[in-house]
Amino acid sequence: MSLDEEDPDLDFDEAGARERLLEAARLFDAGEYHDAHEAWEVLWLKNEGADADFFKGLIQAAICLHHWRDGDQEGARMLYRGHRRYLAAFLPVHRGIDVAGFLDAMRAALDPLLRARAGELVAFPAAGGPRVPFAEEGANP
Repeated sequence: MSLDEEDPDLDFDEAGARERLLEAARLFDAGEYHDAHEAWEVLWLKNEGADADFFKGLIQAAICLHHWRDGDQEGARMLYRGHRRYLAAFLPVHRGIDVAGFLDAMRAALDPLLRARAGELVAFPAAGGPRVPFAEEGANP
């Protein structure tokens, strides 16, 4: 994807950005991590300014879980560290997402993987990964 001004995927206002954020969260919550990554990437490309790192953090969280589910445990560990670095600047809440709650949920979900010894296989949770918590009452998609 490129930052082409004529790209229709990049032509939206703040309300459209909110809608895309909610759609990406729905995809993430459904375990569609690659699709959530793609949806957040559009927002990242549109927000190269102040919010760029916020969207990079969400993208890395989605791909972290995608890698883990696909068996790439080392890739998941690396992206886990990256998503935390990017999102830390947006604590406790940003764009309606409970960032603190999200980081806690990611840590809890990945704890078995992070504690595993080198070479130890840790299965992705059968119940799925964490959800994206929203700070606003009734805002969860």
